[in-house]
Amino acid sequence: QVQVVESGGGLVQPGGSLRLSCVASGSIFSMNAMGWYRQAPGKQREWVASITSDGSTNSADSVKGRFTISKTNAKNTVYLQMNSLKPEDTAVYYCNAQGSSGFLRRPFDSWGQGTQVTVSS
Repeated sequence: QVQVVESGGGLVQPGGSLRLSCVASGSIFSMNAMGWYRQAPGKQREWVASITSDGSTNSADSVKGRFTISKTNAKNTVYLQMNSLKPEDTAVYYCNAQGSSGFLRRPFDSWGQGTQVTVSS
């Protein structure tokens, strides 16, 4: 079983910055990709950014140039550096991890519980 835990959310003023962290733990054999999603009140969950095992990154147009995803291989940790935050970035941010786990190398697709980010003056 693979657990995913996010941290780093909070309240920030417009134009400010936050860094989210996500750690995946458990019987991880290999990690294929990790990513961030967000869900604002009354809206569907949307993809924000992702990073693959070889370090390739991609992000949604709405956050390009403001958010940066990065990772630490050794600890199965991914970060989301969020700069120039806007009120419309307010949402619960979820981390997703995909890979294979255990002796049988079964695929997993695990989600964290989410961390709240509120951008408001």
